[in-house]
Amino acid sequence: MTYKEDDKMRVVSGEYGGRPLKAVKGKNTRPTTDKVKESLFHMIGPYFSGGTALDLYSGSGSLGIEAVSRGMDQAYLVDKHPLAIKTIYENVAMTKEADKFIVWKKTDQQALDWLQTHTIMFDLVLLDPPYEKQDLGTIIHQLISSKLVNPKALIVCETDKDTVLDISHTHLTLLKEKVYGLSKITVYEWRPEDD
Repeated sequence: MTYKEDDKMRVVSGEYGGRPLKAVKGKNTRPTTDKVKESLFHMIGPYFSGGTALDLYSGSGSLGIEAVSRGMDQAYLVDKHPLAIKTIYENVAMTKEADKFIVWKKTDQQALDWLQTHTIMFDLVLLDPPYEKQDLGTIIHQLISSKLVNPKALIVCETDKDTVLDISHTHLTLLKEKVYGLSKITVYEWRPEDD
C-alpha cells in the first residue's frame, strides 16, 4: 500500500503521545495504522516498566517509538531501506531523546547476527515485515536459539490476516491473536523458566 504524505500518523499514548510521525514515502513500507497500533499495545501493555525493545522491520520506527513512549527504556530500530532509515532518524528526533534509540541500516539477519555476538537481550520484539516476507517462524526460532529474548519476553507479529504462523516451541506460548481489517496481530510469550 502506498502511504500518502497527507495521511497522518502519530504516537498514540505515553510520554510522546500525540506527537506526529512521518511515514516512509513509496510502496516498500506498509505502516501500521494508529488504530491497529493502539489495539496492539493494549494487548501487550499498554504500558511498561522498563525493558529493551527490538523493532526488526521498523519502517518509520513507529512501533519502537511507541514502545519507548509507553515505558520501555530503549529500542533498536532496524530496517534495510535507506528511505526508511532517513524517516526513522526524523521520527526519533521528534522524541528529543535520541539516546533511547539505536537505529541500524541492516537486514534482519545482519542485525540478529550482531546482537547474538554482543549478547543483547530483549523484553519486547516487534515483527512487522513486508507481507511478502512472512517466514517469521525462522526469525523467532533464531531469536530463541541465539538467546536474544529474556524470560517472559513478548514477541509480537503483524501479518496478513490470512497468514498462518506455524511456530511451535516448548516454551513459547501463544497469548493472543486478533484480526484488524487486513492485518492480524499474534502475540507470543517466551517462558523458559517452565523447565
